[in-house]
Amino acid sequence: MTGRKDSAPSPATSARANRQRLASEEGARAMAEIGQQAAAVRKNMERLRALREARDAQEQRASAHVLEKPARKARRLRRT
Repeated sequence: MTGRKDSAPSPATSARANRQRLASEEGARAMAEIGQQAAAVRKNMERLRALREARDAQEQRASAHVLEKPARKARRLRRT
């Protein structure tokens, strides 16, 4: 009894190869989707950072322009 050496794969072998091929394709699609989502997150973070920095710069300019009241001089009491 020697092992078979048929040139045609068995149905189980071809089914296994088909499952592996489908899993590989699905994995590639999932990785591409994850990459797209990560790029979208980075783009949104960049947008939000720019908005925050602009807001902070505006607040700094506004606080620099506010004139503070000079300190009041102490009243002298007149002695009569």
